[in-house]
Amino acid sequence: MRCTQCDSADLEPGFIEDSGEHSQGYARWIKGPLERGLFGGARRMGKTRWIVDAFRCVECSHLELFARPKD
Repeated sequence: MRCTQCDSADLEPGFIEDSGEHSQGYARWIKGPLERGLFGGARRMGKTRWIVDAFRCVECSHLELFARPKD
């Protein structure tokens, strides 16, 4: 993998924290536009969730994000 900003090959792995109410501690990507439920929260029922992996470029600090299916 290479940084899409500076072309460096020095990317370090990490993750984007989700510390919201009832969160599992990591961010997830869900296909489709954001739809709000009755109480204002995102509607997620029946939608596939993907874990977000994040890599930070050591040279320029740019973040590269990749989604992978939840295990």
